[in-house]
Amino acid sequence: MIASIMRRSLSKFPGWRFGFGQSKSLLQVNCEAGSRCASSTNGQVNFSGNLNEYSTRTYETSCATSLDNQPKDNSVSDMLVDSFGRLHTYLRISLTERCNLRCQYCMPADGVELTPNAQLLTNAEILRLANLFVSSGVNKIRLTGGEPTVRKDIEDICMGLSKLKGLETLTMTTNGITLARKLPRLKECGLTSVNISLDTLVPAKFEFMTRRKGHEKVMNSINAAVNLGYNPVKVNCVVMRGFNDDEICDFVDLTREKPINVRFIEFMPFDGNVWNVKKLVPYSEMMDRVVRYFFFFFLLQDHPTDTAKNFAIDGHQGRVSFITSMTEHFCAGCNRLRILADGNFKVCLFGPSEVSLRDPLRHGAEDDELREIIAAAVKRKKASHAGMFDLAKTANRPMIHIGG
Repeated sequence: MIASIMRRSLSKFPGWRFGFGQSKSLLQVNCEAGSRCASSTNGQVNFSGNLNEYSTRTYETSCATSLDNQPKDNSVSDMLVDSFGRLHTYLRISLTERCNLRCQYCMPADGVELTPNAQLLTNAEILRLANLFVSSGVNKIRLTGGEPTVRKDIEDICMGLSKLKGLETLTMTTNGITLARKLPRLKECGLTSVNISLDTLVPAKFEFMTRRKGHEKVMNSINAAVNLGYNPVKVNCVVMRGFNDDEICDFVDLTREKPINVRFIEFMPFDGNVWNVKKLVPYSEMMDRVVRYFFFFFLLQDHPTDTAKNFAIDGHQGRVSFITSMTEHFCAGCNRLRILADGNFKVCLFGPSEVSLRDPLRHGAEDDELREIIAAAVKRKKASHAGMFDLAKTANRPMIHIGG
């Protein structure tokens, strides 16, 4: 409590940064020998609701081995390599379009039209496609939705996936509403890690944002995951100006006593979520707020395929990360592919292009035919997604259809 008061009192002095002198570099970087530390020379734009009024600040933003120097795994099929040489070893599978919340940035106010159940992938179809990817070199699968835990056969799906030879990580992104009671069994079924979405620590705000009650249930799920030994427990927070940007440091406080990795995500445009640049809180502005209050913020070494910029705080058990899709994309290291609940295959979260795997699968396609379809889609993947203003005008599905 005393330390918290001191931080907030000292922050009134505008030039003060905890743990930093008046040097050009604001962040202490710890890099292993042979790595390449890349500074963001472009800086980050601090939007204040007026695009003509901005300030820039340069932060050390990555410390990663060049993609060209990554070891090439002979077990990785050419199916997973795009025309830019990126290896795709991470598959996200949406299990359902249904959800027990109605988050404003995920679902339009008037709801969405759900795909009929008969057109969604079955358990057997999910396992067959997953096996195809894993046998070709995918080593990580994330289950998404909608809300994946509302699917009744979630335990069977986890059990089947965890048995795939070559799969190293089976993880899930969830809103945490029912997770506390389901997680012990899911862990037994092979779930190795978990991301829990939570955008506010204030129950009233939670109900406003999600259009449902359940804040206490989510907090219970975070604690349950910690108690079950998940380390770290990742907490995803979409930061929006005027809604929860005043809670950034409160979220960071969650990392003090528990192995929680708070991941701040820039607000992204999807169909129906009423994206507006005035709601966007860019990474650099979030960083400015954090370093005002916390001692010794350390940049960690990231893998070239990481989507997050990861930091440690001296004395904290957990970590803090920033996902900067809008102001500093990470497309050059992208290794992610997506299968949607209806069986469509998507090579980029923001790309409107999709190809059905369900239809050829149900029409009797052999594995080699499916591989050809997948490989062709992967080869068409672009070097990077469009800028945020173009994305806001590009037709895409609502997030609940795509999967978190």
